[in-house]
Amino acid sequence: MNKKDVSIRLVSRQSDGESNEETEIFSMGTLEKTNQGYRISYAESEATGFEGSTTALETFGNSKVTMERSGAVSSNLIIEKNTKHHCVYGTPYGSFTVGVNAKDISSDLDDNGGRLDFHYVIDVNSSYLGDFEISVEVR
Repeated sequence: MNKKDVSIRLVSRQSDGESNEETEIFSMGTLEKTNQGYRISYAESEATGFEGSTTALETFGNSKVTMERSGAVSSNLIIEKNTKHHCVYGTPYGSFTVGVNAKDISSDLDDNGGRLDFHYVIDVNSSYLGDFEISVEVR
């Protein structure tokens, strides 16, 4: 399968234990099959605060997802079950190192699209920063 143009609906929920925030974006992007799973790429928009960046989500079955953002802001998060990763997280205000722990990963992506859901916790210097849940529908 070559890269395929797809429509993407992404819902991001984050909670810091006190407040909850939900963002929903619709974007055009690409889907391609990799050796281990699938790669979804899309351009970020003003709505996400990362305008000028491109995000790529890559799945490795139901055990691991990588989230790589490049362009105006860059990040590289590894969300893997039963493994804590220390990753660089970029924001418009600068980059910092965070700890990332997966709570759950579920993917039913195939050559026609599908769904990817993942839930992870981020900490900074072992202090809880927040819970993040991402749901991606690809068509």
